[in-house]
Amino acid sequence: MKKDSPPTDGGRRHVLGTLGSLGLFALGGCGGGGTDTSTLAPIMTSGVSTAATTATTAATTSTAADTTTTSSACLVVPEETAGPYPADGSNASNNNYNVLALSGIVRSDIRTNVGGTAQVGGAPLTLTITLTNTKTSCAPLAGYAIYLWHCTREGTYSVYTTQSLSDNHLRGVQETDANGTVSFITVVPGCYAGRMPHMHLEIYPSLSNAKSAGRKVKTTQLAFPTETLRAIYNNAAGYSQSVANLNATSFATDNVFSDGTSLEMVNFSGDATSGYSANIAIAISA
Repeated sequence: MKKDSPPTDGGRRHVLGTLGSLGLFALGGCGGGGTDTSTLAPIMTSGVSTAATTATTAATTSTAADTTTTSSACLVVPEETAGPYPADGSNASNNNYNVLALSGIVRSDIRTNVGGTAQVGGAPLTLTITLTNTKTSCAPLAGYAIYLWHCTREGTYSVYTTQSLSDNHLRGVQETDANGTVSFITVVPGCYAGRMPHMHLEIYPSLSNAKSAGRKVKTTQLAFPTETLRAIYNNAAGYSQSVANLNATSFATDNVFSDGTSLEMVNFSGDATSGYSANIAIAISA
């Protein structure tokens, strides 16, 4: 498991003082690793991993984008750090914030605070995650819970930025259906200094267990194709700082993804008019 680092926006420098190098602010950067497609509309890229040793793969296809590959391997997704801003009841950033205990946190649209109507800005994105089990040849895992959280287009995290549990946008929980699938309506994450663009997720064996971090069975992160996001950042409002941050880093220097992204890279498609979609199948040993 690799260490995550925090965003370095000025509003959270006081948090960094207590975190030292432990938190998300210190993570590897949000920047330019590889080339997929540089056109904004339509955008289509893909990647599923090659990081493991024993790939039972029928075929492997290299993508010119981000040097990721597509493989039929049934492999456990890497364990990654939750970083300093999970708000899952653990003592992260010296606070025990827990959005998992909130009524209403089980939701598909995470662009608002729970119970609110005001949406955060950003390029609309629908993310679909399919959870499978390596012990059953990657058959779908139904009835599991996935907690997803990520930064805004400006690179900040809810709850911790304002130090308020009611400020909980871009966080939500979904239960996997019979196909092992959940979908979240969100926005394209920004890129903050020191990390490649990413999303965090925790997996729980059921919704009833998804009340605090102590019951999670997996923590990991999702990666995004660099040139695809570069095109979005250059054309969508509110991502200006992400352009510079992305140019300043790469997967090779990211301290979470530097050992590979193949099992964590989403498939990405869409355009600015109709919106963007991303999907990924991840496996655990259940």
